[in-house]
Parts: sequence; structure tokens; C-alpha cells
Amino acid sequence: MSRRVVRQSKFRHVFGQAAKADQAYEDIRVSKVTWDSSFCAVNPKFLAIIVEAGGGGAFIVLPLAKTGRVDKNYPLVTGHTAPVLDIDWCPHNDNVIASASDDTTIMVWQIPDYTPVRNITEPIITLEGHSKRVGILSWHPTARNVLLSAGGDNVIIIWNVGTGEALLSLDDLHPDVIHSVCWNNNGSLLATTCKDKTLRIIDPRKGQVVAERARPHEGARPLRAVFTADGKLLSTGFSRMSERQLALWDPNNFEEPVALQEMDTSNGVLLPFYDPDSSIVYLCGKGDSSIRYFEVTEEPPFVHYLNTFSSKEPQRGMGFMPKRGLDVSKCEIARFYKLHERKCEPIVMTVPRKSDLFQDDLYPDTPGPEPALEADEWLSGQDAEPVLISLRDGYVPPKHRELRVTKRNILDERRPAGPGRGPSASDAPLAQRTLESLLEEIKALREQVQAQEQRIRALENMLCELVDGTD
Repeated sequence: MSRRVVRQSKFRHVFGQAAKADQAYEDIRVSKVTWDSSFCAVNPKFLAIIVEAGGGGAFIVLPLAKTGRVDKNYPLVTGHTAPVLDIDWCPHNDNVIASASDDTTIMVWQIPDYTPVRNITEPIITLEGHSKRVGILSWHPTARNVLLSAGGDNVIIIWNVGTGEALLSLDDLHPDVIHSVCWNNNGSLLATTCKDKTLRIIDPRKGQVVAERARPHEGARPLRAVFTADGKLLSTGFSRMSERQLALWDPNNFEEPVALQEMDTSNGVLLPFYDPDSSIVYLCGKGDSSIRYFEVTEEPPFVHYLNTFSSKEPQRGMGFMPKRGLDVSKCEIARFYKLHERKCEPIVMTVPRKSDLFQDDLYPDTPGPEPALEADEWLSGQDAEPVLISLRDGYVPPKHRELRVTKRNILDERRPAGPGRGPSASDAPLAQRTLESLLEEIKALREQVQAQEQRIRALENMLCELVDGTD
């Protein structure tokens, strides 16, 4: 008689639990736009949610601690002239968020640590380059200020937010609307899915498709794909009979999936959220009231079903907290922010442990807020793994860091050397003269300010004497 051996895994008993009512965010008018994005972005400091707004697009940004009922006059981030379709927090600066809109623009915003008194209407920078609506945003995982956008014009643009320039434009790789874009672990490759039912792996700096698979799922509904930690791909889609599927692919052999899981029959597109530290993928369907999660391993059958978190209310969208924002003292391995029609509810995934000590096996070093590369270094061909931090003592978000945008002036570019156009011998004295004149001007301005201060003081004294005289 053969005995069934239970698979050993520390994540076999992961369970989900909705936060108590007083930990939810109430009275938020979540956007009703028909677009398959998550409508929610979260980091260790803030929760951002796309909301309904008259006369343009807006989203609300709340400090994580501001739970309970949200005042109907709470300031919004407004600036787009059409609905906001996607938002994404910068992984290297917890106060910077990017938003994409139906108005064809991308805006990058600096969120203050204090609660603003009125709506935030001025972005740090507006990026214009798409000819149709922009529905997808994704920051580079390791390079500073590098942002990807994908639009309804079937074009992917990679921007340097620090200068406002478009670094790369991939405009002839997709014949139809792009449904999803995902960076790999070090940001050297992209995985994209498209309305033409093709899954592509792209080297953005070469502008080439490295590998592709036509119809990874036979159904007609949109696909999604994410990279795993070891460079494989997880895709979600539909079978010909409209059954929802999860597939694991090896990019070196795209003929057959390494593993294929079939689930239920439903219309909702499955949004995959992958955690590289635990190698667990969480599947959240729009309109579903459940979160399914699977562990991806090296041994067959490679994708193992773990459990399903179920609730009564369907979800309008979902936010996924980065690992550094979790409570390690409670063995929390994932936290979701589930959007209802008028509220946002945190859902915590926990591994049951008896000990209160830090669990090394649950929390390997995880990507921190420091970038590994500058934008120019990445563009020149360099790659670097994320800079890791330990969560042993918990994560403390760094203080407010300002994003500085430096617009490059084309007139500052070096002029080509040609006949009679070598470096001028008069350049150095000219620079010296300019500096001296600036210093003289500063000196004169200082003297003027001092004279005005003396005059103001004298006038104030005269005013005091007049007031005393009338009394």
C-alpha cells in the first residue's frame, strides 16, 4: 500500500485575512473607467487610488496611517484633462508617483509627507510623446528615474524622468494594442502581451524581439505576463472554452509550457502579482471576490496550488505592497489593498509561526530604495542586480527626497570640431570674465538689499512714533 507523501513547503499554510473595519479606507469614489489596470498603487508610506473626478482625471494619495472615513474634500492629485488609467510609485523614491491618462500624457508628481491643504495640480514634469491614450506605466527596477510607458498607439517609450527626455522608442514591434509590460529582475529585458495574442520578450536597448510565442493561451480575452526570479515567464489567459489559465514558460523553449494550471470559467482578466522572494504568484481577477495563490518551484509539477482567499465583495482593483513595507514581526509575506466601490480594504497574507523572532527563511534580503545604476549607465548597456536590504530590524522609509528635473539644453551640446573650429583659446578668459561680472552683480544686489532694509527700519520707527503720538 503506497502512502501519499505531502510536499514540503514553508508556504503550504499561508492564509489570507481581511483587516478589521477600522483599518480600511472608507468613502473613496473608486474610478469606474473600463480599463484593465489595478487602479491602485501602494508603497511603505502612501496609498494611491484612481478616483472618479469631474472635468478630468484624478487620484487620491493617503498616508498609510490615515485609515477610516476619508473626508469628501480631501485634496486630490489633479492635472490630467481626461481619466487617469494607471499609476505607479517610483521604487527608488517613496514620494514620487507617475500617472498615465487618456489625454495622451504622463505626469510625474512629488507627494509631500504632510497632508496638502488643496489639490496638487502641478506635476514635476509632463512627458509627451504618445499620440493616443497611455494605459501602462512601469518604473525600471534598478536604474534611477527610468520610466516605461505604453500607449494605445502601440508604442513603448522609455523616459529619463530626471531630464524629461525619451531615451528609447519601440514603435514597430507591436501591430496592435499592448495589454501588459513587465521588466525582468535587473531591467535588461521586457515581457509584453498584445492584442495580436503574442507573448514577446524584448531587448529594449537593441529594439529587438529576443523570443516570442504566438497564442500562448487559445482564448480571445487579454493576456498578462510577468517574469519570475530565475528568468522564466508566468502568463495568465483563457482557453478556447473560456477557462482561465496560468502557464509557466521557459523563454529558451517556447514550444510547450513548462506547466499549465486551469481554473474556473469567468470573464475577469487575471492580474498576476509575483513575489520573487517567496516565488509565490497571486492571481486577482477584476470582478472576482477571491485571490488564488500558487508557489513556483524547480521540481515538477513546477506550479503548486496553495490556497484561495475568498470574500463576499467583488474587487474593482488591487494594490500590492513591496516587501519592505510588510510587518515582519507578524510573519506577513504579502499585503494587498482591495478596492471596493466606495472603500479600500487591506488583506494580509501570513505564514503561521509560533516564534516571535525574525524568520530568516521567510525574509531573504529584498530590493531596497537605492538604485543600482544611473539612467545613462543603463542606456549605455550596463546591467546591475537590485541593491538588497535586510528586513531583520524592520524597514524605516528614508526622509523626503526631492526629485530634481534638469532639462537639457541642445545649445549646450558640444559643437563638432571642423576646420577652424577647435577649442578656442579665448574660452577660459571668457569664463573668468563672466564669473567676475556675476560676482560683482551679486555684491551690488546685496548692498541694495541692505540699503532697503535700513530704509524699511527707518519707516517702521517713524510709523511707531506717529502711532504713539496719536495715542
